[in-house]
Amino acid sequence: MIRLLLADDQALVRGAMAALLSLEPDLEVVAQVERGDEVVAAALEHRPDVALLDVEMPGLDGIAATAVLREQVPACRVLIVTTFGRPGYLRRAVEAGAGGFVVKDSPAEQLADAIRRIHAGLRVVDPALAVESLAAGPSPLTPREADVLRASRDGSSVADVAGRLYLSEGTVRNYLSSAIGKTGTRNRVEAVQVAERNGWL
Repeated sequence: MIRLLLADDQALVRGAMAALLSLEPDLEVVAQVERGDEVVAAALEHRPDVALLDVEMPGLDGIAATAVLREQVPACRVLIVTTFGRPGYLRRAVEAGAGGFVVKDSPAEQLADAIRRIHAGLRVVDPALAVESLAAGPSPLTPREADVLRASRDGSSVADVAGRLYLSEGTVRNYLSSAIGKTGTRNRVEAVQVAERNGWL
């Protein structure tokens, strides 16, 4: 049996996925969580073989959770299963240690096959997304520019962002200006939108 951990903040989606996967004779869902910051504790307790993680979850996003999980429970392989097929997400997920990346509208048998392949040590990536990711190239943003854009998502003032990231206001303005230039936008709101659309944040 391949033991599975499911992490998705939408209970309906998580429940449907668990029900579908449980129909497979060689798959067993041993744990379900709704937050990214619950993934590692659940993995340590239930020792799954494969964790299926959504990207956008409260507490910790699926990509960050992947990195922590690969570090603390290296025997557990990770498959990112997400609604958002963004090229930047794919690149970041693979860099974090995910063995695969598929979109949620994949047929159930395709998802089950992806789990088996990940468990066998293979890499599984949605082909259309792989092509898109290669065409898009890597994120042009530095990690610090991405941090500043992330902190600006909610419309916080420069002073608030500076306080949260322990930077000077001038430094925050410089990072924002650079990010706006690199994304080819007119302001930080547009820069955040472009960065999110491409999966760079």
